[in-house]
Amino acid sequence: MSKEEIFEIIKENILDIIPELDLSEVTMKDSLKEIGANSVDRADIIMFTMESLNIRIPMVKFGNAANIGDIVDIMYEAKNE
Repeated sequence: MSKEEIFEIIKENILDIIPELDLSEVTMKDSLKEIGANSVDRADIIMFTMESLNIRIPMVKFGNAANIGDIVDIMYEAKNE
């Protein structure tokens, strides 16, 4: 699975959590906080994406993720191990 495919899954989950968001403007350089996701939303987006990818990663691993691209990288590594 490519990083772009993981990004698309994250965007689908973002839309489920924040339906009023215009996804056409969301990039991997954006942080979930910048696009309006509160702490519970961010955790839900990450959890739902991990479920979609059938992977398990400790949430603490995402603590240093500065943007969506960092989240994609963490998930990509776990998915392709």
